[in-house]
Amino acid sequence: MSTSAISSFEESLSTRGLPLTRTAAADAADELTALVEPPAIGTQLPYSGVSLPENVITELSPSVLESATVGITPAALAIADYGSVVIPDDGSGSEHVSLFADEHVAVVAASDVVASMSEAIGELGEQVRDGLTSAIVATGPSATADMGELVMGAHGPKVVEVVLVTDR
Repeated sequence: MSTSAISSFEESLSTRGLPLTRTAAADAADELTALVEPPAIGTQLPYSGVSLPENVITELSPSVLESATVGITPAALAIADYGSVVIPDDGSGSEHVSLFADEHVAVVAASDVVASMSEAIGELGEQVRDGLTSAIVATGPSATADMGELVMGAHGPKVVEVVLVTDR
């Protein structure tokens, strides 16, 4: 992580109209509570001292995924020059949580912001090539213009927000 990578990530998000919330780990739960409107689903966050709000459901099922309006997941990486977050298949359902709800809140540690796609591939490429994991690289809300007019949220979230944990 470098301050230039974080600045570039913030600029890339801003260019796409995506909000970024910077927070210390101690304040992350309060920040997430302010962002989340139930019904919300989430997967556990791997950062010491950072937890999901109490009203976020973590026991996933098809009906819970279908009814949730907000999904909260950790991001393994953030790619500065694209404004993307990488959601790996972590075995807890993060990929599904990031795609089913209308709003996706991705939580990423500042130390996991990389400058470029090639750096991200260097970090995760071997695991993906070896079949040890898969990952979603998400750059903003889902969008398609397959049938003419641009439609947001056709194949995933309509809104994406990023929470950057600055001291992890």
